[in-house]
Amino acid sequence: MLRDCAGAQRPLGGAVALVLAILLTTAVSSAYAFGLDDVAARAEKLAKESFHDTKGTVPDWLLKITYDQWRDIRYKPAQALWANRSTPFRVQFFHPGLYYERVVAMNVVDAKGVRPLPFSPSKFDYGYAGFRVHYPIKVPNRLDEVIVFLGASYFRAVGAKQQYGLSARGLAVDTALPSGEEFPYFREFWLVTPAAGAKRLEIFALLDSPSVAGAYRFVVAPGEQTVVAVESRLFLRKAVEKLGIAPLTSMFYFGENTIRTFPDFRPEVHDSDGLQINFESEWLWRPLDNPKTLGVNTFQALNPKGFGLIQRDRDFRDYEDLETRPDLRPSVWIAPRRGFGDGAVELVEIPTASDVNDNIVTYWVPKTQAKAGERLAFDYTMWWYGDDPKRPPAGKVVATRHDYGRMENVNRFVIDFSGGKLEKIPASEVLRGVVTVLNGEEAATILDQHVVKNEVTGGWRLSFQIRPKTRDPLELRAFLDKGGDTLTETWSYAMTP
Repeated sequence: MLRDCAGAQRPLGGAVALVLAILLTTAVSSAYAFGLDDVAARAEKLAKESFHDTKGTVPDWLLKITYDQWRDIRYKPAQALWANRSTPFRVQFFHPGLYYERVVAMNVVDAKGVRPLPFSPSKFDYGYAGFRVHYPIKVPNRLDEVIVFLGASYFRAVGAKQQYGLSARGLAVDTALPSGEEFPYFREFWLVTPAAGAKRLEIFALLDSPSVAGAYRFVVAPGEQTVVAVESRLFLRKAVEKLGIAPLTSMFYFGENTIRTFPDFRPEVHDSDGLQINFESEWLWRPLDNPKTLGVNTFQALNPKGFGLIQRDRDFRDYEDLETRPDLRPSVWIAPRRGFGDGAVELVEIPTASDVNDNIVTYWVPKTQAKAGERLAFDYTMWWYGDDPKRPPAGKVVATRHDYGRMENVNRFVIDFSGGKLEKIPASEVLRGVVTVLNGEEAATILDQHVVKNEVTGGWRLSFQIRPKTRDPLELRAFLDKGGDTLTETWSYAMTP
């Protein structure tokens, strides 16, 4: 397994730090004093007890219904939480059944204190499986979904111009290990009643699993980019070999870099097309792939400035899919607020024969394994958005294409870059493509390398062919340079000969 290395984290910029401080410290409402410490005390006590799974509370027949039958069990909008208040936020709840085999406890925090939100036949015939938050994110006076918590510790959000796509999780445990993955779940929530005209919603959650209990605080700020500030406190019941912090889960079936052997009218099918990482002095772009065998790649770093799963292809013609609209799926960027320390961003790519299942996972893995009885804290901010020209601030990869080239036993790559300074550089200038095989010259030979202006897009195109000398996977990197000035992020790719 190859590792990319980078340096330490710089402090957040003044404007960004100020926004996050306001998001986290400004009172969301005039509610009864209740906070993360209260949930953390519950989690710490829970971690000292034997794990008790709450499966079995949902009737078996509800778990056997079809997806359409489950969707037909709808929450009554008139019964939405805070429907009779002046706050712009509303909350509706999900019915258990189908994939959702646990019932979660719901509480409301307001000026009078904390009170459980009981199940009611006037709202549902059975208990809650999760909930969704509505807010006028697109146009005034119309409530749209902005974030959903449903199933295990999964949640997903959207910005103003997106439709639901990839998901986040509270925690990942032992992902892609032979011992099998453990799925922690949120077993209880506290919804803090927002003030009139509030622009943020505060949510607390209690997480549980055989190995760990945890307390979470989410502050949700809907907008053009919906921002979710996350604070987490973890209490280990037992040692965990691989703890995945700030995990994201997405789908990649095929893209422009896929050499297809099957028919499909759609040019591409994915919810995300790349992993982006911001190290101390480098931005890295890793196009996603649907491998033939399980792929696990690790990018080592001390306090990365951020990472995320990104959907860069935004043209409808990239997909031609009227039903699912992948061009409107959000990207998610994660930035640690106090530093994650020494560790690595890990990318897991699982082979899939369809676009039904999520097969992409990424998260931060601390270098030191979590021990039984240990207490850990991780705080970070998530942005759910469409496009952001500041991520990265320089030129970026907009397309990766791959075929078998024009010579024997070679693979050809064609990489398009745009943004930053690239559009202002005329075709008469000479740019250099810096292409590296991290395995070394003994692993492969680079052939027929060219950099040309792409007169159609205004960007620049790098093309090269590579002849492997081994059957082992090759780790490739490339970027554009002009007279020693790095113009783009670093393209990173794992190629299996």
